[in-house]
Amino acid sequence: MTDTATATLTGLLIFASSVWIGGLFAIAVVARVATATLDATTRVAFFRRLGRAYGIVGTVSLALAYGVGAALLYGRAWNGTLIAAVTVAAALAATLAAGVVQARRMTRLRHRSLDVPQDDVLASRVRSGAARAGGLRALIALLTLVLLALSVELGT
Repeated sequence: MTDTATATLTGLLIFASSVWIGGLFAIAVVARVATATLDATTRVAFFRRLGRAYGIVGTVSLALAYGVGAALLYGRAWNGTLIAAVTVAAALAATLAAGVVQARRMTRLRHRSLDVPQDDVLASRVRSGAARAGGLRALIALLTLVLLALSVELGT
């Protein structure tokens, strides 16, 4: 690969990674502010729309990062760091898919809970689902940071 191609791909990788990582942290800040300032009905509607909008941006940025990363590593000898990076990337994709499914389930559950606010069983399901969602978000962030560290190691 030419130096120009490598530089261009590296720039794209930095851009895509920045969008992905920046989005993760921005959504965490937005979630705290929205929880503190919006009523439950508005918050559910807001996060439904935010999830759909960012889902496109986040998916494209992560797919671009994966594709560009693969292109930069094409033909490279496999070693422990590369195997770890591919494994973490696969785990991140799988965890993200689980997070999307769980987020959609939580939206439906929260909508039902808003319709029947006195249902304690439903409220309990919302609380336990929210705890699982927090765990998934934390795992997505952890896997992202581990993949970033492995990528830096592979790039040096």
